[in-house]
Amino acid sequence: MMRQAQTELAVETGGRGLQEITRPVVDWCRQTGIGTGLLTVFIRHTSASLTIQENADPDVLHDLNRFLDRLVADDVSLYRHVAEGADDMPAHIRSALTATSLTIPVADCLPLFGTWQGLYVWEHRTRPQRRRVVLQLIGD
Repeated sequence: MMRQAQTELAVETGGRGLQEITRPVVDWCRQTGIGTGLLTVFIRHTSASLTIQENADPDVLHDLNRFLDRLVADDVSLYRHVAEGADDMPAHIRSALTATSLTIPVADCLPLFGTWQGLYVWEHRTRPQRRRVVLQLIGD
């Protein structure tokens, strides 16, 4: 019989960068008792995103941030939308270039992450934020 479970995680970010949320997501999937299915992860914001990325070598996260810094400048002279600060429009662009929703297969009540994979909230604003991430699991 098909079942569903849904929850929302509050994630405190430290400002621009990647905040790993793998552990609370894995723990919640276990608690649902849904053995096989699909997990949808959705962030409810327009200036942050989600990514699955390597969680073994922190240089990967550093390099990802540096790449986006070069790609999307915090320069108010480039944008019309500047009312919320120099980092706001760049944060929207960064979010548009990345993902706000991910789908992850689940087996044995666990998301099927690869050996070196972790799930991250990617904060695109420079100051700390409180982000909301919705988890929805459907399966048997």
